[in-house]
Amino acid sequence: MPQTIETLPNGLKLWQDDRFFKLGQDSVLLSAFAKPRRNAKVLDLGCGTGALALLIYRPDLKITGLELQEDALALFCRSIADNGVDMAAVQGDLRAIRTIFPHGSMDYVICNPPYFDRTAGKSAPSPEKRTARQDGTCTVEDVAVAASFVLHTGGKAAFVFRPERMWVLLEAMSRVRFVPKRLRFVHQNTTAAPSAVLVECRKGGSPEGLTVEPPLLVESEEYQRIYGK
Repeated sequence: MPQTIETLPNGLKLWQDDRFFKLGQDSVLLSAFAKPRRNAKVLDLGCGTGALALLIYRPDLKITGLELQEDALALFCRSIADNGVDMAAVQGDLRAIRTIFPHGSMDYVICNPPYFDRTAGKSAPSPEKRTARQDGTCTVEDVAVAASFVLHTGGKAAFVFRPERMWVLLEAMSRVRFVPKRLRFVHQNTTAAPSAVLVECRKGGSPEGLTVEPPLLVESEEYQRIYGK
């Protein structure tokens, strides 16, 4: 399959392959929304070819990507080497998270989870893309359990999801002691319905104190800045 290199907004290079989803808006916006503290240990659950992990890169962060598909992870490893950045790439199934990482070993989790129920709508065009975008391989509940296991109490997780399925995400998170603390909807413009929602949750703590941030408009200077334009 043809492989290409994409330059990310932060200047890092991303190796891509037509079998896997290419760099998309969701990863770029989630990387701008997520706020890991300084020197945090960050885990990208289901990292794919590593776009989100590379986008969120800061020299002080200790970033690990976990991915089921070996070929996608190989591209991530290639990007890590070519960029000369210090990251870890781990092959494994997030449903077996207990055999991969110690409990409470991470400070922050980032994830672009499967959006769609495998029984709903048109399926993705390739097995690799179905793994990434439909919940046949892992469900939102699996993602929630994995994130909760690796995070210590007080740790945070940031997700991007579809607004019409937001309750599916929040309900799954609440079962494993996650409390939503920040929400931001993404709209094309001021008159359009939201196309995505960005959510940051905290493990444990009070359910009070949710901040709903101003909408992020695609047709805005802020969006252009996120893309480095």
